[in-house]
Amino acid sequence: MGVLAAVLAAFAFVGLVDPNEPGHYPACPLLRLTGVYCPGCGGLRSAYAVAHGEPLTALGANALAVLGYLGFAVVWLRWFADCARGRTAGPVVQLRAVHGWLLSGAVLGFTVIRNFPFGSFLTP
Repeated sequence: MGVLAAVLAAFAFVGLVDPNEPGHYPACPLLRLTGVYCPGCGGLRSAYAVAHGEPLTALGANALAVLGYLGFAVVWLRWFADCARGRTAGPVVQLRAVHGWLLSGAVLGFTVIRNFPFGSFLTP
């Protein structure tokens, strides 16, 4: 429950302090120094949109972050349901090395595609 409270507090804070207004949050150092969008660029704007119930705006800001939010919600709800049923709280998802490679490849692919002109729909 502590993890859920921390996540909700973070979304509430971002929902109250608009990242679309300059000066509230630091700029991405990679974007500032190189002009390259990192996989996290637009993540705060995405969280702000989620907090305000705007899923399409959130997807436009950072689709990868929205998938991460959904993944967290699914895993947390599954864990919570198992605990509520009295099952032993173990790993919800059995992760193997291949899962790490696939996730890393997806993040790298997202980062590369969003920095090319044909992937401009993925930029914040």
